[in-house]
Amino acid sequence: MKLTKPIFAATLAAFMLGGCYNQPGLVQDESYDRTKTGVAAGALAGSMIGYNTGKHDAKSAIIGGLLGAAVGGAIGYNMDQQANEVARALGTGVNNDPLAALDPRRDIVVSKYNNYVKIIFRDRMMFATGSSKLQSNARYKVQKVAQVLRNYPQTVVGVAGFTDNVGSYQYNLGLSQRRAATVSDILAVNGRPYTKGCSYNKAIAPNNSAENRALNRRVEVYLYADRNRMSDPCR
Repeated sequence: MKLTKPIFAATLAAFMLGGCYNQPGLVQDESYDRTKTGVAAGALAGSMIGYNTGKHDAKSAIIGGLLGAAVGGAIGYNMDQQANEVARALGTGVNNDPLAALDPRRDIVVSKYNNYVKIIFRDRMMFATGSSKLQSNARYKVQKVAQVLRNYPQTVVGVAGFTDNVGSYQYNLGLSQRRAATVSDILAVNGRPYTKGCSYNKAIAPNNSAENRALNRRVEVYLYADRNRMSDPCR
């Protein structure tokens, strides 16, 4: 019970700090969910640390909460900022609609999640059938992402390739790995990205029509602030 008031006060102050962040722009998501999440998580963790390592009083908890909020908010803001910059570089906006990935008209989808930013590149704009060589326009688009990443040397990058279920699992596994590696080579501006082929695992639509199979053929790029938060893209 002694911690309740200090933690509440620190968290409230942290949200006030979080509200100070603002990034104007044309094609961007103004929700800044990762900033808010980072502020809240940082405030709570900072309050606990401040309370336990200080004098076990409200002042120590509040100071710790504010420091934690500043760090957590900065990380969240950094990811929000990256999402908007990537979207602008690719000539699109940030789209957090879960159905965006199922829209066949979208060759590129940039989305923000609590722990990462995800970029979906459709297979049809990326590679010829059975090939892992990037088409010229696709190479240009991936290079634009690489240019943004140069401004964020701490970002951890993951790349995953996905196919439809035409052909054997092993054939598609190799193809998805090669395609992911091709994209990964371009994005290795701040270190080698974590790269994985997923074959036809984790389909986003049933492989029961040509249209749906086209949706499943894709390369996904993940941007993380922390390597410890990475998850298996094939599951």
